[in-house]
Amino acid sequence: MKVGFGIVGCGMIANFHAKAIEHIRGAKIVACFDNFGSAAERFAKANNCQAYESLKDMLQDPQVDIVTICTPSGAHRDPAVAAANAGKHVVVEKPLEITLKRCDAIINACRKNKVKLCTILPSRFSPANMALKDAISAGRFGKLTLGDTYVKWWRSQEYYDSGGWRGTWALDGGGAYMNQAIHNVDLLYWFMGDVAEVCAVTDTLAHKRIEVEDVGVAALRFKNGALGTMEATTSAFPGLLKKTEIHGTTGSVIVEQDDLLLWEFEKKSAKDAAIRKRFAKKAGGTGGASDPSAISHTGHMNQLKDFIKSIEENRRPLVDGKEGRKSVEIILAAYKSSWSGRRVTLPLKSDPRPPR
Repeated sequence: MKVGFGIVGCGMIANFHAKAIEHIRGAKIVACFDNFGSAAERFAKANNCQAYESLKDMLQDPQVDIVTICTPSGAHRDPAVAAANAGKHVVVEKPLEITLKRCDAIINACRKNKVKLCTILPSRFSPANMALKDAISAGRFGKLTLGDTYVKWWRSQEYYDSGGWRGTWALDGGGAYMNQAIHNVDLLYWFMGDVAEVCAVTDTLAHKRIEVEDVGVAALRFKNGALGTMEATTSAFPGLLKKTEIHGTTGSVIVEQDDLLLWEFEKKSAKDAAIRKRFAKKAGGTGGASDPSAISHTGHMNQLKDFIKSIEENRRPLVDGKEGRKSVEIILAAYKSSWSGRRVTLPLKSDPRPPR
């Protein structure tokens, strides 16, 4: 099966999609569109594809099977819905959108038009995280008791000043939680299960001219009774590797970036030693801790492979729209808690609004 991709939004993240698609057999970027024509032309030249002057024209291209949305976070809905209405399968960079109402518009359009939808959350495809998920599914933790995730990154003032949309509620949808830590928020939910309650505090402490938080701490209660925390910041110089810790009555695992710092269970398995050896300080890299371009395309590649297979096999992709919506809801609950000074229960009944 030959699969043609059309890219909407030709900024930095589009380059990671391009590299990922380049390494998938049978997949090819055939078209691109950006509101800034010069950006589309540069991307088209670099990737040997057709640059379109309008999204409508690109969506009429019969070679385009899948449309990937790489626009700013708060500009995902309209091109995603247009692609679905054109009968194209849809890939949306994280977050799915910045409000639940906008997420639902994308999900409903894809359902209505019977096309597949996935949200890019590639940390789920890390082999170390997949091994952790398998251990949870196998019951090796006993009763889950505590799940923590930490994203202590650094972003310079120049980073926020480099794009007019960065650090705005309208297009970024949030700060350290919505933009940077959403991958780990998704992992924490994936590992621990649905969140029942959030109590959070956020603030802007290190950057100027931004509307959103650059530091946040949150306490969680999961529906299974376990507790947890999620910390997120872009104001921790020089930027540390992201980390997730999962604990239960019969086991504990700590994953830093894509390496295992701890893998211990009460009941031993013959595979434990091999797992520790495989994931012991081998991943390398900073994972975007201080440089947003310093990420690997491997996770994107594996997720896009799964998405293509989901189309071929007519099954649900591993991270569909419903899954992508979950992390947005958890983060919005954290914002609502911080703004109101109260605990917030999930599911949310409506989208919270930032204080004026």
